Amino acid sequence: MTFDLRPIGVVRSTITARSAAPRQGNEGAPDAWLELDADLAAALDGLRVGDEVVVITWLHLADRSTLIVRPRNDPARPMCGVFATRSPDRPNPLGLHRVTVRAIEGTRVLVGPLEAVDGTPVIDLKITLSSVDDS
Repeated sequence: MTFDLRPIGVVRSTITARSAAPRQGNEGAPDAWLELDADLAAALDGLRVGDEVVVITWLHLADRSTLIVRPRNDPARPMCGVFATRSPDRPNPLGLHRVTVRAIEGTRVLVGPLEAVDGTPVIDLKITLSSVDDS
């Protein structure tokens, strides 16, 4: 079975190298723009500044052949399988980034903090349940 994923946009960030990216957003990552495809403008209807969303990215710089890593590249930690870590190197390198919407300008969405490298493909956005008003 195969799946057909297509990017919906791209990350525009001041982080330009994988080595400069924090491991997690809350470890000093900057805000970044998501530049979404113009034909997806209607999909942004209802998204508001302050909403918390999960940005799903394709970690295009990942090594897809990596199966075992040291968590956080810490030599004091034992090797383990990538499925027990948040390593970007994995068979299907999807990034999950919980961020807050800071601004929306057309099909550009400023979010943060986001640890993704400039040019990272955006696969999808999903609002978190804590942001959904169920009253």
